[in-house]
Amino acid sequence: MISLMESRGLVRSTNPEKAKFLIVNTCGFIQSARQETTEVIRDLADHKKPGQLLIAAGCMTERYRSSMLALSPGIDGMLGTRRWMDILDVITRLQDQHQSLPLIHFPVTKSIGRDDKGMRAIAVQGKSGYLKIADGCRRPCAYCAIPLIKGTLVSRPPERIIRDAKALEAMGVKEINLIAQDITDYGHDLGLQDGLVTLLRELTLAIPKVPWLRLLYTFPGYVSNDLIDLMSDHDQILPYLDMPLQHADKNVLQSMQRPSNIKWVKDTIEKMRKKMPDLSLRTTFIVGYPSEDDKAFQNLMDFVEEIRFDHIGAFTYSFEKGTPAETLGDPIPPEVKEERISALMAAQAQISTEINQSQIGKRMDVLIEGQDKEQNILIGRSKRDAPEIDGLMIVEGKGEIGDLLPVRINGALTHDLIGTVETIS
Repeated sequence: MISLMESRGLVRSTNPEKAKFLIVNTCGFIQSARQETTEVIRDLADHKKPGQLLIAAGCMTERYRSSMLALSPGIDGMLGTRRWMDILDVITRLQDQHQSLPLIHFPVTKSIGRDDKGMRAIAVQGKSGYLKIADGCRRPCAYCAIPLIKGTLVSRPPERIIRDAKALEAMGVKEINLIAQDITDYGHDLGLQDGLVTLLRELTLAIPKVPWLRLLYTFPGYVSNDLIDLMSDHDQILPYLDMPLQHADKNVLQSMQRPSNIKWVKDTIEKMRKKMPDLSLRTTFIVGYPSEDDKAFQNLMDFVEEIRFDHIGAFTYSFEKGTPAETLGDPIPPEVKEERISALMAAQAQISTEINQSQIGKRMDVLIEGQDKEQNILIGRSKRDAPEIDGLMIVEGKGEIGDLLPVRINGALTHDLIGTVETIS
């Protein structure tokens, strides 16, 4: 949306007081996000100046369009996540003096629009970039509202992804993170078999100057042998896998309508670790799902201790109306959810500390993202850590932001590593 508006000549402002259009890209996934969204919109509406127009866009407006105006009076226009590419049409109509307000823009569509107006599906932070390869989801997960919000899977054509990747390469980006609700489902709607593998083969040839390609948001059961072989054969594709499992108890997973073959998970992880000894694994778990009793939670704890993930994200179950899990209610008390998530994260903290301690003495390439020249300290990430969600590397030595430097590890914290830039003679 920003790119579309800038193409029209509009200039971005970080100061709401100076903006003609106040645009909130809402989140409607869980209750805490909806609460934050509502507070932001109300605050902007309360301080809106004459002539300013407040637009609510994105997921919460798509899902709760009928109640948004009551929740957040003062909205002048709304559009959903399925037609985000119509933002210029909305702005044009809002400027029409004959247009009655609020303007509600929700054309009937079953999925995210494919007509992206030629805009790049990228975001850049320093020398790291995100590249969206698909949107929407066709998975039946019982707790998840994403199919309600975005509709089914819509894969971007390979040529557009390659175009965007080349643009990131031209910007000097050192790391590209491939994202979608489920990247392993890429190409299913295009008739591709194991489409992610096909795409990665094309990408590695198209952008040889980008040293790091990272895979985020894969789906259990869809990490194929061909994908594992490709990752192990190409240094450019990082030995890093983010595979949200959500739980490890078979009965809970079946209730979640998630893949419940824990043996497949264990066998696949073992296979990947044999092929890639330096593999880094991230996963996500939901604690306090309605069917999670004490035994099921203990199964999850035992699984975490056995597999020893490098990184874990955990969330307490959020009851969502309209999802298949709505019929289960929300029977587990909040205090029990908090006890369980605290126990899980405490166990993972110990595992993370031990894994980090095992890295001492090793040499790693580190992408520098911050610096304190006076203290001779650099901040960055190794290939073991995805941006924003994983750990950091605290490095002593000289370098510049955007450098990819060899670092010798000499210290370990729970989530972060400490090292020194190693001079290559």
